[in-house]
Amino acid sequence: MASVTIHRDEETPLVTSDESPIQIQNPKSHTRDVHILSLAFLLIFLAYGAAQNLQSTLNTEEDLGTTSLGILYLSFTFFSVFASLVVRILGSKNALIIGTSGYWLYVAANLKPNWYTLVPASVYLGFCASIIWVGQGTYLTSTARSHATDNNSHEGAVIGDFNGEFWGVYALHQFIGNLITFALLTDGQGGSTSGTTLLFVVFLFVMTFGAILMCFLHKRSGNSKEGYKDSEADAGESKSLKSLCKSLTSALSDVKMLLIIPLIAYSGLQQAFVWAEFTKYVVTPAIGVSGVGIAMASYGAFDGICSLAAGRLTTGLTSITAIVSFGAFAQAVVLILLLLNFSISSGFLGTLYILFLAGLLGIGDGVLMTQLNALLGMLFKHDMEGAFAQLKIWQSATIAIVFFLAPFLWLALKVGNASSPSTSE
Repeated sequence: MASVTIHRDEETPLVTSDESPIQIQNPKSHTRDVHILSLAFLLIFLAYGAAQNLQSTLNTEEDLGTTSLGILYLSFTFFSVFASLVVRILGSKNALIIGTSGYWLYVAANLKPNWYTLVPASVYLGFCASIIWVGQGTYLTSTARSHATDNNSHEGAVIGDFNGEFWGVYALHQFIGNLITFALLTDGQGGSTSGTTLLFVVFLFVMTFGAILMCFLHKRSGNSKEGYKDSEADAGESKSLKSLCKSLTSALSDVKMLLIIPLIAYSGLQQAFVWAEFTKYVVTPAIGVSGVGIAMASYGAFDGICSLAAGRLTTGLTSITAIVSFGAFAQAVVLILLLLNFSISSGFLGTLYILFLAGLLGIGDGVLMTQLNALLGMLFKHDMEGAFAQLKIWQSATIAIVFFLAPFLWLALKVGNASSPSTSE
């Protein structure tokens, strides 16, 4: 029995870092790390996600909330260009830990929201978001590959399974965070809202615990097929600006990446629509500011369920195509209903209708994010940091465009509707 154990230890992959001694991993640590990563992101983003959903409704003076989000995603886009280099230098685990600080600072800025607190916090969060998401994609994919190697499992299925768990748990941040919002916020007279200070203080405590959890992850490297091997020569080359430029240009010259970019852009557009337009112009007029919480909780619940299901069903390109098509159809139903100005009178049925629309949007987001990350992990094995950096560059760029142009786009739509006879009462 002892000899078997020794033999297994010899074959266990080694994780090395520039500053730490060699660590020995075992197969069980792979799933453990996925659990920790998923829970940490849930705790951090249940606070940030709820705060983001409220920006367009709470901070309305001079469009502070929407503009700060536009600045955030513009910063996110810029720093995503360099994110792969930063993650290679720091390592994916350190990038994850440092990235949490930006989210904490942004939520703290909402305790006293003005141009001098939210805007600088948004710029810094753009940097932190770029490295935390590239680090997440790299870390999760390398963990999945290592697990597949150690257990002789199908790599695509494991990548889909791990992404399904992560995005399923992550999507619950909308459900839990917005339930907390619904419980603590109350609508006052004259359009005022009370309970915001208590809400953001609670969120800061939760985020602190999530940041601490990140420290318990094992260190991993994502530059090899197995996710562990990394020679000193490769490390030096990967940390150079020359390597960064090469990574970005090679990704843009890759036909597979060029075909995926429109799908990435759509994923950003649909998220920005939910966060800015849907909450402000569909949910709030129907069920109030406090109703944003319960509507986004419905969004998060369906997002999480469908992420888990989609991850389990992922086996390769064929399954990814079918799953994404189903999600796009669900969101198309919502857009058609809104374009047709279909609505239900206020009351229980009106609230139920809003929750139904939010649920359909959540279904689309859940399957899309799960499948996009699985697809990039399968197709770009030798440059995961570069692939996930491209994901965030195009995603955040489209989100920034929507936040900056949203007031003008929606104003044009309202003017068009006002001139239509069907809008008269």
